[in-house]
Amino acid sequence: MTDDIVPIDRRMLEALVCPITHAPLSYDAERQELVSKAANLAYPIRGGIPIMLDSEARKLE
Repeated sequence: MTDDIVPIDRRMLEALVCPITHAPLSYDAERQELVSKAANLAYPIRGGIPIMLDSEARKLE
């Protein structure tokens, strides 16, 4: 699997919320992550698919 940037459907992004806080997510195209400022986590996007699992999320500093 490569780390190529895959375009994300904006409608999908608008429908997704943080699984912990249910707060909106912001899209970080450069890092290919969905960021939850409320939970202080960043969820990875792999192959255009958001991985919305706590165990896969990166903690923000």
